[in-house]
Amino acid sequence: MSSHTASDSRPDMKLFWACFIALVATSFFFGVRANSMGLLQDAFNLSENEKGAINGGGMWPFAISIIFFSLVIDWVGYKTVAIFAIVCHLIALVLTLSADGFKSFYYASILIGLANGTVEAFVNPVVATLFPKDKSKWLNILHAGWPAGLALGALFCAVFPTSSLMFDAVWKFRFALCMLPVLAYALLILPCKFPVNERVAAGVSYREMLKEVGAVGFFIIGFLIYFAIMQLAGKEASLLTSVIAGAAIGAVAGIYTGSLGNWMFLLVLMIIGPLATTELGTDGWMPDLLQLNSPSDSPNFAAWVFVYVSAIMTILRFYAGPIVHRFSPIGLLVLGSGVAIVGLLLLSQSTGWAIVAASTIYAFGKTFLWSTTLGLTAEQFPKGGALTLNGVSAVGVLFLGVLGSPFIGYQMDHDLHHRLQSDHGALLVKVEGQTKDSIFGKAPSLDQAKIKALPVPETKELEAVQADSKRGAFTNIAVLPGFMLVCYLGMFLWFRAKGGYKPVAIGGH
Repeated sequence: MSSHTASDSRPDMKLFWACFIALVATSFFFGVRANSMGLLQDAFNLSENEKGAINGGGMWPFAISIIFFSLVIDWVGYKTVAIFAIVCHLIALVLTLSADGFKSFYYASILIGLANGTVEAFVNPVVATLFPKDKSKWLNILHAGWPAGLALGALFCAVFPTSSLMFDAVWKFRFALCMLPVLAYALLILPCKFPVNERVAAGVSYREMLKEVGAVGFFIIGFLIYFAIMQLAGKEASLLTSVIAGAAIGAVAGIYTGSLGNWMFLLVLMIIGPLATTELGTDGWMPDLLQLNSPSDSPNFAAWVFVYVSAIMTILRFYAGPIVHRFSPIGLLVLGSGVAIVGLLLLSQSTGWAIVAASTIYAFGKTFLWSTTLGLTAEQFPKGGALTLNGVSAVGVLFLGVLGSPFIGYQMDHDLHHRLQSDHGALLVKVEGQTKDSIFGKAPSLDQAKIKALPVPETKELEAVQADSKRGAFTNIAVLPGFMLVCYLGMFLWFRAKGGYKPVAIGGH
């Protein structure tokens, strides 16, 4: 066999860095697109709904590709999957640069989502297999690539002068730069030989892999995938039909595997949704949440805070090894969720430059949550191979897209309406819009046209109420790491009762 196995004593560091650059490429796309949506909206007259569809197009394709390839990657080969990701990224770039309206960008976003999910599908199990005795450390280092790409993409957009080129050339130049990390990981990946996955090398059967997820795990995955596809296709997606679809998928999986799933893995699946909303969901809302509370002389303050937080995460994940060894993965998750709660509560009370200090604490808290969860999954469920490792990421992204992020918005709408109704009733009468449907029920809204027609004193009054409401959103979000902390403490005590945290070994490792 030409590819080396997990038992090789010296891991292929060229392959590791190829995986790292591939992950940088995925988040570089994300950072550039998130910071260029205003330009795209002006260039192509995009509505807010169309902007949401373009951003949402990266959610469900990511989940579908990561789950699909996790099921077949050991049959079709890791290099085949990596080449598919490269091709999708390149076609998506061509579509983007030649775009002439919403549909072009939407289809490009779907392709980018497919490519990003495919990258995750191969990089996580490859790194876990390369470093069987240090999975948490190296998965943390690998996932330093995510905030690094975010920071580079956002930084590039922040410093690039939008007035120095013709308007269309600005966003095209930004997206053209995404070609660099794609070509870099393509050139690094193509000559590499991929390892045989640890599960396969240990002789663990395909059915045993599926047993780790079991009927309940497949119910959760099926429920979220069905809900996401129906929602983004613009069709009626009720919780009931989604539950029925998930139950059907779970029943088939249960019959085949004879297993409900590994109880601890199912607990991790329950935690990853709130975790994804705490980290990625807050990232998505942070510029909007912070801008009205920013120093008045710093119009790009929120964007620079975003870059700053991403830079902290990158540096800390690179030096995760000693921290993981000091606290153990479960101990680090307990500590991280506790610090994240403090950071979010401080953000809820901060204005002006105090936001920087609160954001620093928040960054320290959330840095290790996602990557260490992947490390814990790789170490505790090695029989699950690529499926358990990537299933965690898929469920996190799906939960964020269909439940987490919409719930943040739903809570913000209600909180703002309550504040206006309680203390600014006359102002509410002038700006109140129609109630809108959401999956969580009716949500109040404000009429943007009425807001624009307000005189200056009332505009400032509304902005002050909005600033207080947006700070309050951080308090609501802090409930999520609170739930995580309770779960992690339970797992910590369980490991302690069993003699301490120990990775599960297969294949002689």
